[in-house]
Amino acid sequence: MSLQNILQTFAVINPNKQVSTEIADSSLYQRLNEDYNSFKGCELVSCYTFDKDWDSWEIHPAGDELVILMSGLVTFVIESGVETRETCLSKPGDYVVVPKGHWHTARLSKSSTVLFITPGEDTQHRSA
Repeated sequence: MSLQNILQTFAVINPNKQVSTEIADSSLYQRLNEDYNSFKGCELVSCYTFDKDWDSWEIHPAGDELVILMSGLVTFVIESGVETRETCLSKPGDYVVVPKGHWHTARLSKSSTVLFITPGEDTQHRSA
């Protein structure tokens, strides 16, 4: 085992619950699709720092996404199809579960670092 840093090297949990690591670079998502069977049954553990509101919405049809605040202040906006709800993450360790099949985006009050555990198969995006 070697030491990794989640800001630079993400973890992929495969369907057998084995973990692989992937460098967080511009070709990451292409590699995930190619090397992990279009990400079927896999989850991505990733960490990003955001300086502005997201410019898109996303949805994960393969399962719930766990979103954990590491630093900053961010509001997650989640559409259920019936209503839109906002959840403010304000303290390190605060988290929200984005239910399977719900569109979501993020609004930032300041620079924020967020850890995600994402079922990536068939993830979709749309403009905000």
